Amino acid sequence: MLNFLKNIQGDRAIWAVVAALALFSIVPVFSASSNLAYLNGGDGDTFSYVLKHLVHLVFGFALIYLFHRIPYHYFKGLSMIMIPVVILLLIVTLTQGTTIGGANASRWIHVPYVNLSFQTSSLASLVLLMYVARYLAKYKDQEIQFKQSIFFLWIPVFVIIGLILPANLSTASLVFAMVMILAFVGQYPLKYLGYILSFGLVLLLVFGLTAKAFPDLFPNRIDTWISRIENFSESSGEEQYQVEKAKIAIATGGVFGQGAGKSVQRNFLPQSSSDFIYAIIVEEFGLIGGVLILLAYLFLFFRFTIVVVKSSTFYAKLLAIAVGLPVIFQALVNMGVAVELIPVTGQTLPLISSGGSSIWMTCAAVGVMLSVSKKSNRSEETNDEITETDPSEENPLDVLSETV
Repeated sequence: MLNFLKNIQGDRAIWAVVAALALFSIVPVFSASSNLAYLNGGDGDTFSYVLKHLVHLVFGFALIYLFHRIPYHYFKGLSMIMIPVVILLLIVTLTQGTTIGGANASRWIHVPYVNLSFQTSSLASLVLLMYVARYLAKYKDQEIQFKQSIFFLWIPVFVIIGLILPANLSTASLVFAMVMILAFVGQYPLKYLGYILSFGLVLLLVFGLTAKAFPDLFPNRIDTWISRIENFSESSGEEQYQVEKAKIAIATGGVFGQGAGKSVQRNFLPQSSSDFIYAIIVEEFGLIGGVLILLAYLFLFFRFTIVVVKSSTFYAKLLAIAVGLPVIFQALVNMGVAVELIPVTGQTLPLISSGGSSIWMTCAAVGVMLSVSKKSNRSEETNDEITETDPSEENPLDVLSETV
């Protein structure tokens, strides 16, 4: 155990907050899963849901440990290799049309023989942002040619986002926003960013009109998007029902909450252990619990910012932003939905909501962040530069990345 602890490196504050959120998640997941245990003729075995959540967390922390041990510059080549892989996975997922609980869940891919469903858009989002960080760092000291960037940067971006879009508008929008922010921070010319933003909006409009004209291509997707927006503005519909129950849960919680495991609205919220788990937390732990969770994510954002500032290379800074910002933004979106600041999006609360894909990709992102912070904490600027520029020290993945 001592040897294992010695091998844990990187920002200790990030380790502590992530571990605290993961341990805390066991309580609300156990409580919120009680209604799921009785749905569809279930036997009420809540423990099986908690055990499944624990397995996801254990595997997630194994990913954190694995990724934080990898030198961050290796992710340059890894992102290059994984781009075609995630495109293939997204195509398979889009055409497979997996259903979960009778609902359209074409964002999921079923892994045979192990009874596992995986949301490929989560993996694709992480890989794409790491790829964008690599590209922007590579051309930091060069004048970016718009035509050249279209082929090597924007075509992969639009292909991946385009494959995510039909099944998951919220994730596609989130990824596109993160790419634009990353490109802005990475000093991509503002004029070209304006072109890309305009082109993206036009493509979204064309996709919407096409899906509306040929509904069999993407069943119910446009209607779902429109209904969510209309329900949000008119306070009606199934999504608004969930929001109303979430607001009741938050109001019932008061300042100190009803106590752990004493939620009532968990019996009425279909997504009480995932999309609306924040409402259950506030109901059981009150305003104090809700604020503490918010502060935990804001503290993570603060530590992520420190890692970015301390990073000695431009690529390390961009990589830290690429993996860290989406985690915080997703948490704020989830909490915003629960208090009806924004329409229902289907985004989970990182490290707390149940669900393997979300937990694993969040943990992978945290592991990459810790890999960057590991170098930052050592303050080995000279060694960092040698690692990234000296051919004798380059690894094969970096060589592949730089030659493409």
